[in-house]
Amino acid sequence: MEISGIVSAIVIGIVIGVLGRLIVPGRQRVGILLTIGVGIVAALIGSAIATYFGVADTKGVDWIEWLIQLALAALGVSALDRSKRRRR
Repeated sequence: MEISGIVSAIVIGIVIGVLGRLIVPGRQRVGILLTIGVGIVAALIGSAIATYFGVADTKGVDWIEWLIQLALAALGVSALDRSKRRRR
């Protein structure tokens, strides 16, 4: 992955994190910085998964890659929320 790909993954990761948080039902006890961090990680891992399966570079919008990233972000936010609830 090139530098431009990493920068775009970070920017997209911010959006992915927020959208992933919106997908998870209910109130989450995860701060915005953790949400953004989860989104960035989900964007990077989702891009790698999409590249592995050959769906990262298609003509037009890469919907499958976005769906993978959103699913990973939602799972990450949900996992963090559950771990925070167990601590309390």
